Amino acid sequence: MRIRTAGVVATLTLALAAAGCGTGGSDKPGTSQSAGPAAAGGKLVIWADDKRAAALKPFANKFGQENGVTVQVQAISKDQQTAFVTASQQGSGPDVTVGAHDWIGNLVQNGAIDPVQLTAEQKSGLAQNALKAVTFNGQVYGVPYATENLALIRNTDLAPDAPKTIEDLVATGKKLKSQKKVAEILCLQVGQNGDAYHLYPLYTSAGGYLFGTTASGDYDPKDLGVGKPESIAAFTKISKLGEKGDGALKRSITTENSIATFTARKCAYLVSGPWAITDAKKANVHYDVSAVPGFAGAKPAQPFLGVQTFYVAAKGKNKALAQEFVTNYVTTGELAVALYQAEPRPPALTAALDQVKGSDPDLEKFIDAGANAVPLPAIPEMATIWDPFGKAESAVVGGADPKTAVTAAAKTISGQIK
Repeated sequence: MRIRTAGVVATLTLALAAAGCGTGGSDKPGTSQSAGPAAAGGKLVIWADDKRAAALKPFANKFGQENGVTVQVQAISKDQQTAFVTASQQGSGPDVTVGAHDWIGNLVQNGAIDPVQLTAEQKSGLAQNALKAVTFNGQVYGVPYATENLALIRNTDLAPDAPKTIEDLVATGKKLKSQKKVAEILCLQVGQNGDAYHLYPLYTSAGGYLFGTTASGDYDPKDLGVGKPESIAAFTKISKLGEKGDGALKRSITTENSIATFTARKCAYLVSGPWAITDAKKANVHYDVSAVPGFAGAKPAQPFLGVQTFYVAAKGKNKALAQEFVTNYVTTGELAVALYQAEPRPPALTAALDQVKGSDPDLEKFIDAGANAVPLPAIPEMATIWDPFGKAESAVVGGADPKTAVTAAAKTISGQIK
């Protein structure tokens, strides 16, 4: 599940502790070493989260044996981006790290990653929207291996038909609630601090935007949409779904309970990503996946496209080996399928996607639901959006005046953008 933060802090104890693991030679928890002698080609250190680290270990071992090197895969379970930036600044980070594509602007700004050297053939084998997402200032800064976007997941026992509009969804949800079949109209996480990522499809349908784009299609930090009339109009529409309106959006629906409320059959509709499907299956919920519906007569809802990515550390101790692993090993179907099996998100490698989609109909449905998705902005200025935007959302959902809340958010954001 994607959890957004306001930005990267300067120091972190976890980062320093994890960084210390990157320079030692002993086996430690979360570490895999190959049989290849380190003297033949040094050591390759890879950081990933828990699930991906487990999936990577056998392939890392194989790569190490083939190249006569020691490979360590270390699981970094919290604050990965912060840990990586801090360790990079200390000169004790990994050679390769795995994370979301929207880290790129911050990582480039901090001199933490190098461009990757993909051939034209390798680029052609990747989903083009994923390749675009990892391209920053005209250079490819990571190898994408999976995509993700939000969709509407619905309990088909409670709501057999996909709603065409958010108004249709609310009407069905209200009816089910009046019949005491559900406790909530919609499970879309808001919480006390808001959640810009999950609100974005409704925000765009209502006409709002975060950043404009340049003639080349890149995000333009000088064109801030928050605070513009379009954003105020969008939040005015959203407020009608809130606690003083229809009650479809509520601050009591949070990161921690949105999926659980759905799998407990207390709401018929859940706005979430592929990561929610495992829980739905475990709960034996009969479900279907479709696009998040927009407002009637308005623009289609447009979710963010997120891309999970392998990065080459600019200050790694074995950069040539890191480039070899990321460009020529990550781009193989076998590894891409293993990563999919560890966490079922659509592979960015088209050959791997073709291999797995026949056995998983949900993949195609998520891809269809994200057909008009836009890459999550990877510019550094995006870090200024999350907290003020989220707090404006939470306030408006709670009944605050949309113009006042959005204007305050715009002032905070503008003050942080240099």
